[in-house]
Parts: sequence; C-alpha cells; structure tokens
Amino acid sequence: MKSITINGSQRESVGKKATKALRNAGQVPCVLYGGDKPVHFSAPELAFSKLVYTPNAHTVVINLDNGETLNAVLQDIQFHPVTDKILHIDFYQLFEDKEIALNIPVNLVGNSKGVKNGGVLRKNNRKLRIKALPANLPDFIEIDITPLKIGGKVAVGDLPSENYTFLHSDNTVVCQVRTSRTAVLDEEDEEETVEGAEAPAAEATQE
Repeated sequence: MKSITINGSQRESVGKKATKALRNAGQVPCVLYGGDKPVHFSAPELAFSKLVYTPNAHTVVINLDNGETLNAVLQDIQFHPVTDKILHIDFYQLFEDKEIALNIPVNLVGNSKGVKNGGVLRKNNRKLRIKALPANLPDFIEIDITPLKIGGKVAVGDLPSENYTFLHSDNTVVCQVRTSRTAVLDEEDEEETVEGAEAPAAEATQE
C-alpha cells in the first residue's frame, strides 16, 4: 500500500488552551495510539490534504521533530461542523508483525455484458474491510465485471484473499447488474435474474 509522509511536532501540552492555539496557527492536533503510550503531535493542516481528501487508502509515515519515525493508519478524524476545517486526527500505530483492520476501496474494471444489454450496475459496497499484516495491505481490491450478465453479482466469497482476510460474510454482495425497463435479456440473463430473485444477498453495513 502507498504511504504518505507527515512531518509533525511533538506536543507537550494537550490542554484546551494549547489545542486552540495550535488550530489558530494552522496546525492540527493529533494523537497516535497503539504503542506503549499515546503520542501527541501536531502538523500543518495542508499536510493532510492527500490523506483526508481522497477515496484511496494509505498508510502514514509520521516523522517527528525529535527524530522518531512511526508507521500508522488514519483511525478517526473530526471536522468543524460549519467550516469543515480539520479539528483533530487519531492515528493507530502499525507494527510489522501485527495485523490491522482497514477499509479498502473497491475498483471495478471491465465492461459488463449485462450493462451493454441495458442493465444497471449497482455498487453495493464501495469499500471492503479486511485484516492483514501491514506489508500485505492492498491499495485497492480489483474486480473484473466483464462476465457479469443481467442478474449477475459478485459476492465477497467470490473474491481471492490469499494475503488478507475479509471481515464480511461470504454472501455479502459487492456489486451486481440489475435489470431495467430498457434491458434486453437473453436466455442466460433470464436464468441469472431468476436465480438472483430467489436468493437475494444481504448488504454489508459500511463503517
């Protein structure tokens, strides 16, 4: 997985006054959890633009002003309810020998036969939660939808997962091609549509 580097300054004072002063100076107060003790630091708000304002998943390399370098993932972020400015960010520290749970974007490739025949592609889950060692975290989960006919679907159980574990049930639908008024069904499409109607799959709750 690609990583983004954040250069931060360790915080000694974590009170409300100190936090307000940081924000007024264009800095974002942050906390890194997962190690022996929480690490409080701050960094310029602009430093987080490529991490926060993107649908992609990244790991983070945090370079502190004391020379310490820590690997992490974004855990939680708080925005101002009116201005949408970043108020606070929580990170979780990564260790090479410990698995981490993370939401990974789904990337659909190919041209579905069902869509060509007038069907509608539905993306049930744009991200999937997996568990893996940091070295095995993928940038995205790629799914080739070319074989999908009208009524066809791809579930979590259909996806390979050699280096990581999906934290969803096998019947969780990731994407499917639904029929529409303008759809042109062939015999195979009709069979898949009937089967899909008989056994609808449950959708996963996004986190």
